[in-house]
Amino acid sequence: MTTSTTGKVPTGYAEEIVLSESTFRSAHRAIESASEPPSKKRKREERGDASILYGKGAYKGPWARYEEEQPEASSGSEEEVEYEEDEIAPQPLPAPTKAGTDYAETGDGKETTQFHGSQQYDYQGRTYMHVPQDLGISLKGDIDVKNYYSKKLIHTWKAHSKAINQLRFFPDSGHLLLSASADSKVSLFDVYHQRELLRTYSGHTKSVNDISFNYDGRSFLTASYDKSMKLWDTETGACISRFSTKATPHVIRFNPSESHNHEFLAGLSDKRIVQFDTRSGELVQEYDHHLGPVNTITFCDENRRFITTSDDKSLRAWEYNIPVPIKFIAEPHMYPMVRAAPHPSGKYVAFQSSDNQIVVYQSTDRFRQNRKKGFRGHNNAGYAIDVSISPDGGLIASGDTGGFLCFWDWKSCKMVHKISTGEAPVLAAQWHPRETSKVATGDLNGVVKYWD
Repeated sequence: MTTSTTGKVPTGYAEEIVLSESTFRSAHRAIESASEPPSKKRKREERGDASILYGKGAYKGPWARYEEEQPEASSGSEEEVEYEEDEIAPQPLPAPTKAGTDYAETGDGKETTQFHGSQQYDYQGRTYMHVPQDLGISLKGDIDVKNYYSKKLIHTWKAHSKAINQLRFFPDSGHLLLSASADSKVSLFDVYHQRELLRTYSGHTKSVNDISFNYDGRSFLTASYDKSMKLWDTETGACISRFSTKATPHVIRFNPSESHNHEFLAGLSDKRIVQFDTRSGELVQEYDHHLGPVNTITFCDENRRFITTSDDKSLRAWEYNIPVPIKFIAEPHMYPMVRAAPHPSGKYVAFQSSDNQIVVYQSTDRFRQNRKKGFRGHNNAGYAIDVSISPDGGLIASGDTGGFLCFWDWKSCKMVHKISTGEAPVLAAQWHPRETSKVATGDLNGVVKYWD
């Protein structure tokens, strides 16, 4: 529909035309088509034979593609370039390595120990269990220290032939360092004086993936891929007890409280968390709600509760001795959390997430993620890399697959320092409980390094 009216304007007469929308669009399309050069209609590929399903001449029907338009040979003066289909061949990926979790059996499984130190007793008949008093630092009493990031390497221990899976300082004093390796052995090092290898504990047939001291350090637990857990005497090296559940223990933790220090928890590959009594050797409780292998166990709320994470990308909080979770967190954005470290304040727990970041959850009644705290800038994908928080709670440290030791500020969440430790991925990292800036690391080649 078209209507027109004529009216007088200062410069003469003007005709006002009113067009319907359909009339305007049809006129607009006619002008556009007139301005475009004529184009050839694209042809489809042949529909094919309906009796042929696969291969040459297969039936495509209405799903046949349009033929790709080929440039004419005489269309331009530019030199023709032929591109071969296999010009860029895909590069083969390197074969995956099991250096961190070497499943090959080594040894016969009989528990043995060997003392490597220069002298087993001092002039007063005391062993290495005695906390040294002749140092420039007090290793007893309340911990009051301001922490700073490490800058240089001060010592290297080479006692293992395969990857270091975990490191643990002696409780409270930190004058001894315990290492668990994929070569099925556990080693004890002197942190002060000559910094020598003191003792080796042998008795597992496969990779030892976690260790845990009891509250006073007189004994420790080991968990191995040979599906066994063992309790050792730190001083003599004797194996006190053996535990087995016919599943691989991924994580093991003594109850830190003195009243329950005869009990420990172990997270297994068959989705269970089991609780043993070391006095009787019996299984006393079982927590079975996860849907995948359990990766971390962290005690919180003055050891009355604990938090677990699993390959099922979830977090669960439990009351100790009650096998029903009091909190369950599973969000679509979550990744498996493979290592954990409690904050000294007791209010937070930091988790090493598999998406190259460290996430933080509150460990009080609410048990929710603190979205304001996230630590990024390192690479941990493909490895179970440890995370550790400084005794004053001001810094957080982690290894890296590129061979770096990374430090972040707890308040600002910014990376403040990064040390290159070598080419091998750094799997274990632990802050010294008493020193201002000392950190121990263990890498994929079995080398333990001490930084200041």
